[in-house]
Amino acid sequence: MAVLLAYFSVVLIWATTPLTIQWSSDSLSFIAAVLLRMSFALTVGLVINLVLRRKLFLLPNVWQVYAAGAIGIFPNMPVVYWSAQFIPSGLVAIVFAMSPFVTGLISAVLLKENPFSRRRVLALMLAMFGLSIIFYQQLHFNLRAAFGVIGILLSCFLFGFSSVLVKKLNVRVDAFNQALGTLLFALPGLLITWWFLDGHIPLAISIKSLMAVSYLSIFGSLLGAALFFYVLANMSPISVSLITFMTPILALMLGALVAKESLSLWVWMGAGLVVFALLLYLDLSATVLLFKALRSPKWQDDGLQSIKDDYIRYK
Repeated sequence: MAVLLAYFSVVLIWATTPLTIQWSSDSLSFIAAVLLRMSFALTVGLVINLVLRRKLFLLPNVWQVYAAGAIGIFPNMPVVYWSAQFIPSGLVAIVFAMSPFVTGLISAVLLKENPFSRRRVLALMLAMFGLSIIFYQQLHFNLRAAFGVIGILLSCFLFGFSSVLVKKLNVRVDAFNQALGTLLFALPGLLITWWFLDGHIPLAISIKSLMAVSYLSIFGSLLGAALFFYVLANMSPISVSLITFMTPILALMLGALVAKESLSLWVWMGAGLVVFALLLYLDLSATVLLFKALRSPKWQDDGLQSIKDDYIRYK
């Protein structure tokens, strides 16, 4: 039950992240918004660890997994924030839905696992076609919007590489410490980037930016990251990528209802192809088995192997 709750919490946090990222830049530069978010999250996390007398570096090689996780924040998050300036929040989530395909390719290289059956190759081709429609429309609409799409694709690679590398290192770290250590290792790069791209301390921050940064700091960077690493520690990278199937749909709904974002018919068609391809890639039957396993007590004992065994029998 704990894994199930963490799983859906990550879904909700990720679905609201694209919109709040845009709101955080209301009165801040994109790099200042990233730096303020991560600095606040790190400060709160360090205070919590100090009060609870927890230590970050108990294991000898724990710094390696922190450094690997940090790639998902720096340079990943500045890329996301920069890209989010040019495209709607719902579209950010749709393009980021390509991450399972990217994660699969990286897993094949780093983990020596080949997840690409014929069905998944077909899914990848459909997703690329849908993405091509989206990219063409954004390029036709605005060159900067096309750059935004390219930026989110780069973020997919950085996020996938970070996730698979953390899994490859196979160092069992407390999820909260993983989130905190990741922030700690990412902060120097964020500071240097802010210094070169901005370097100005904001004298006034709007309520909208402040609320968005606070939400992203606590839920996105601290709680969300801890929950994500907790889920990642108990599941394979490909299974974790199921999260990206649900978040684009929720993000599109939020963008339309809350921010009044509108997308062209062609973009909706491209988004539909990407989501359908994602469903085909992840396989609905595997998804059902996943959630059955999350609810089952044997998850705690057998872990991922029970899902694999059930899936083989199901097929």
